[in-house]
Amino acid sequence: MRFKKYLADRKVPILCFALLMMFISLVIHLDGSFKVSAGNIFYINLVAFSFFMIYLAGSYLYYRNYYRSLTDIVENKRDEIISRLPKPKTHEQILFQKVLLSLYNEQISKMEGLYEQKKDYEEFITSWVHEVKTPISVCRLLIESNLNSQNSEVLGSMGEEIDKIEHYIEQALYYSKIDDFSKDYIINEIELDRLVKEAVKKQARTFINKKISVEIDNTDLTVATDKLWLSFIIDQILSNALKYTYTGGRIKIYGLSDEKAQKLVIEDNGIGIRSEDIGRVFDKGFTGYNGRENYKSTGMGLYLSKKLARKLGHDIAIESKYGEHTKAIIIFPRLSDYFDVSR
Repeated sequence: MRFKKYLADRKVPILCFALLMMFISLVIHLDGSFKVSAGNIFYINLVAFSFFMIYLAGSYLYYRNYYRSLTDIVENKRDEIISRLPKPKTHEQILFQKVLLSLYNEQISKMEGLYEQKKDYEEFITSWVHEVKTPISVCRLLIESNLNSQNSEVLGSMGEEIDKIEHYIEQALYYSKIDDFSKDYIINEIELDRLVKEAVKKQARTFINKKISVEIDNTDLTVATDKLWLSFIIDQILSNALKYTYTGGRIKIYGLSDEKAQKLVIEDNGIGIRSEDIGRVFDKGFTGYNGRENYKSTGMGLYLSKKLARKLGHDIAIESKYGEHTKAIIIFPRLSDYFDVSR
């Protein structure tokens, strides 16, 4: 705190001092029992004012380190504020510090309660997902074992819907785990080609049903990533591409590489994204024109993908021209740029 602000906080004592000196000067001037010249009255006021200013300056110097410590905590936003508070010097400061400590303990108690609730919720979601995967797998086996029957077309459609259910269940699972990402990832060198082919195979039913062709080229890239989380990201982007590509369309998956980064591009010739929506496609719950008018969408796939990519030190960009194409680009920076992107 600067001296000017310190004086501003003490305007009441300064005003009281000024009124007191005016009263004393007036009494001395009007009292006829002894004669005091105007110069002496001015001298008395000057000396009193000087002592008062010395008192204020000394008081400011006494508290300056205390104020500096508080300013440092506020401006630098350091953690563990309570433990970094300076030692109080007055009863008023002790009282304020007690209030802060009380608020801090109250907030910690609330956060612990919320953390326990969140932990219970995550455990429930994880358990529920694993439980519900079993009947889904059974349904899929039943469908596949009866595909040659008379109802093969119906069973195929049911299989596609079950794939969608599994897709949304995976979204829920990854969403519940996203805040605890640091506890569940292992960075290894992964071959992109294998992940891409696994993702295409996983979506094979949709490719076949919508008669969408796929071209895979130059995906023999090796990147440092977590296989599980990156597989989820590729699944989400590929699923979006399939959703917004017309029947009989085409999806191209290819890799690019330069000095700064390796990139995996998933490009479709589908309906594209309107220019007014392109800047918001990674917003949580944003469905845009396409989601509202043409397809059922949760607006969570790209949001989760972007968030997870950033946590892995990657990035995702979207380029699109409405009515023509959409490119989703997963960017894997070289080591020199890794930490800049991962911040």
